[in-house]
Amino acid sequence: MQPNKFSAVLTYKILCSDLDGTLLSTKSDVSQATISEINKIKSAVRTILVSARMPRGMRYLQRRLGIEEQPIICYNGALILDGDEIITSTEIAIDHVKEIFAMATVRQIKLGLYHNDEWYVEENTERVRKEIRYTQATPAFRDTEESILDWSNRGLGAHKIMLMGTKDTSDAIYPELEERFSNDLNLYRSNDTLIEIAPKSVSKLTAIQKLLKENETMEDVISFGDNYNDVEMIQHSGCGVAVGNARDEVKAVANFVTLPNTEDGVAVFLKEHPLL
Repeated sequence: MQPNKFSAVLTYKILCSDLDGTLLSTKSDVSQATISEINKIKSAVRTILVSARMPRGMRYLQRRLGIEEQPIICYNGALILDGDEIITSTEIAIDHVKEIFAMATVRQIKLGLYHNDEWYVEENTERVRKEIRYTQATPAFRDTEESILDWSNRGLGAHKIMLMGTKDTSDAIYPELEERFSNDLNLYRSNDTLIEIAPKSVSKLTAIQKLLKENETMEDVISFGDNYNDVEMIQHSGCGVAVGNARDEVKAVANFVTLPNTEDGVAVFLKEHPLL
């Protein structure tokens, strides 16, 4: 952890927070304590949610926090929305989607395909049911080939691809994907059975930078996170805060480490360090 170079009172213009494992105290919701602390600062500090989730999986949390007027950063930066307006959209090319589908089919790995608020899967598996519960979003069920054909006809690509296999099939395909797509795509092992794929040219950090106003820099940002895809954001913010359950790599670059998400780490930090 970096040296604690701040007083008890902090001055920032923007608060950016990851959701799962960070701002959310459960798998699907923010606590009343978090709502209360955000309510204290939201008129003076822009509060922007930054997640790998799709828009539908973030909007209900915006409503809970009372920050619907703020933009959201979805798919780890591949899609930035301000209300219904698309600020930036970076997609995985449909030819790459087709190739990944072919590689996954060989190993009987299923795909989840995401574009803006569209989410397509083939089967209602336990993994899919978990995501429905956690994100309050429901997919459309149809063959992946049909989804790819539809997107091809509409000139669309994917903001995110989720590969859902077993530990063995995921272990086998991951190096193949790295060898083929390392220059174009980011691969992220969510757990033993899941691989998330996103465009390489974007990140949470690049997305936040696009939302800075003319007189703002990353020094005006306080950010909260827990996982590998939060490291850049935490490292380059004026103040980066890791929750207690964060990966060691996140804690190593953070200015502060607060309590775990299940103990309202973000809310506790904001209560102990008021933002002016």
